[in-house]
Amino acid sequence: MYKNISQRLICFLLPIFFLSACSVDKKPDYENSNSEWKYLFDGSSLDGWHQLGSNAQYYAENGVIVGTAKAGNTDSLLTTLKTYNDFILEFDVKVDPGVNSGMQFRSQSRDGDERAYGYQLKIDGSSRHWSGGIFDERRRQWLYNLSRNSRARSAFNLSTWNHMRIEVIGASIRSWVNGIPAADLIDDSNLGGFIGLQAPSISHDSSKAGLQVRWKNIRIKTDDLNSFKTPENNDIDQFSSLKNELSPREIREGWELLWDGKTTAGWKSAKRSGFPEKGWNIKDGVLSVLSSGGAEARNGGDIITTREFSNFELELDFRFTPGANSGIKYFVDPDLLKGKGSAIGLEFQILDDETHPDAKRGISGNRTIGSLYDLITAVNQSEPPNSPKRVHPPGQWNRARIVVQEDYVEHWLNNILVVKYYRGTQMFRALVAYSKYAKWPNFGEWEKGPILLQDHGDLVSFRSIKIRDLTLNKGHRYENGT
Repeated sequence: MYKNISQRLICFLLPIFFLSACSVDKKPDYENSNSEWKYLFDGSSLDGWHQLGSNAQYYAENGVIVGTAKAGNTDSLLTTLKTYNDFILEFDVKVDPGVNSGMQFRSQSRDGDERAYGYQLKIDGSSRHWSGGIFDERRRQWLYNLSRNSRARSAFNLSTWNHMRIEVIGASIRSWVNGIPAADLIDDSNLGGFIGLQAPSISHDSSKAGLQVRWKNIRIKTDDLNSFKTPENNDIDQFSSLKNELSPREIREGWELLWDGKTTAGWKSAKRSGFPEKGWNIKDGVLSVLSSGGAEARNGGDIITTREFSNFELELDFRFTPGANSGIKYFVDPDLLKGKGSAIGLEFQILDDETHPDAKRGISGNRTIGSLYDLITAVNQSEPPNSPKRVHPPGQWNRARIVVQEDYVEHWLNNILVVKYYRGTQMFRALVAYSKYAKWPNFGEWEKGPILLQDHGDLVSFRSIKIRDLTLNKGHRYENGT
């Protein structure tokens, strides 16, 4: 029996005390542990910030940073005086409809240049709805758009407050919009830099002057990040920019390198035994077909994989020179065409559309870059109607993605869907009948075949060639990029 009220109170409180003491060692909840975060905005002034570019107005008002657009062709940024490398960042943002804005990170400015170079967490008020995507400002452009993430595209709300989160740890960059996963990027351009708030970018469109974007509750965490980062999941696709290397997640998901980045292993001549003795070069992790004056398969000739594929997802980076022509072929029959010319198969066209005459041949552009060569024209199907294809110019890397699930096929160019079709349908066979492939029986309908990189006599380079066998996913359809 307890002798008095004090003893009873002590006995009642002791278990609570011990439970509280034990909870100190538990993983902290980032949403309730403000002591673990540092706020980048004091709520009343712009102390600790610096403006780059003059074509915008920034001010602090009632706990909010407001950026107001002015007409002009120079983007404006409000940047932190401090620089950051690895971090977890959260903020709330509200934009006027039609606003193109973003938050720069790991970014730098160059001497005498008031512009920013580096990553940007996109805030997209357009009908495209790519808020939460990752853009590389004045370098490689879109690294992770939301063309393959319909749930995140609908997560951002115009004219109301949105909560954004980004985790930047080593080569991993992941983002969330109102708690919905938006981007999962692996990119090894791991430089530190400032964080910047972009005012609405309106170029010379004076009708948009006065549009605003507002930020509040901007907080950052730079230590103990592994304890605070969000657990990995497979809710969204991961885009990787690693060169000739697979990310841990890609390995778990069954990806494998088709080219090791160093040798000719796994590849051979399309029409002869062994790898071509001339016409191809391997240097610094890049596989290149050399120029021979534009003659098709007259130098080293095409190369193909030593393995055949039927259901697969193929990704690779390619870089073309001015005026170049090449291609990536699949469902190839290397024995079908004897003598001169390229081996026969379905082709993802690689072409300098601006200067190569083939861009104006064929029908309605069906020989342009990204097209199913001589059959289906590549057009941007991931953005609003009439948007142009996203093509990086000669000398810069582009990414090709080909998805084949039984009879359904997609072509992606720089993570934009540009072609989709079904093999073996009445429409497909009609297209073949009016193409240069009409003389080949059952063209494009073969069950399997190797992957081919084309020698068309022009200097074109390849890297990061990887593939995933989709045979185990036969019950899944990839229509519309899903």
